[in-house]
Amino acid sequence: MMEKGARGLSCRAAICGIVVLLCATAFSCSLAAEFHKVKEKDMKLDGSLCSLPRSSAFELGVAAIAFLSVAQLVGTTAAATTMCASKSKSNKSAAARDHVASVAILVLSWVCFALAVILLATAASMNHGQRYGRGWMDGDCYVARNGVFGGAAALVLVTALLILGLTFATKPAADAAPPTSSCTIGDPACRATTIHLDADAEQPGGRCKQ
Repeated sequence: MMEKGARGLSCRAAICGIVVLLCATAFSCSLAAEFHKVKEKDMKLDGSLCSLPRSSAFELGVAAIAFLSVAQLVGTTAAATTMCASKSKSNKSAAARDHVASVAILVLSWVCFALAVILLATAASMNHGQRYGRGWMDGDCYVARNGVFGGAAALVLVTALLILGLTFATKPAADAAPPTSSCTIGDPACRATTIHLDADAEQPGGRCKQ
């Protein structure tokens, strides 16, 4: 039992290490994109037409989405698998509250993940380059507002914290063993079982001598 518990703890530590590394990379890419995005002064006008150059914020935004997506999938998949295994092997009435809390954290992490991806994808697409007459939308040029990539970086951090909290909130199946029944002194059912076992012990093979 101790060996299984140590194995489960080391597995959770490995998952947390992967999630931290991936989310830290996504966070760094998001912050870097904030300082490398195109600005209004980069816009070029030709009559009624406008254009914006391509910026490295596009690649940084795409990289942030990729690293965050892998971290979200790895962390939530491992936590969901542990939740299903522990639920099937534990006392449902005792673990119901913990299960509801874990599900709430799981849903909240996906909400933050979706918001971060939307911000990163929208801002990154504005930095992909906008040619004359082919702007970001309806031929018009758009520039990402200040703080969009920074807000996405904050959501990446929140998502990472939720994944880590979910990983440690879920208990492995080895730690969620069903409770063993115990007999109390004076319990008729336990006394009957004891008498039955003693009778079988006095008569080997379960046969009575005539």
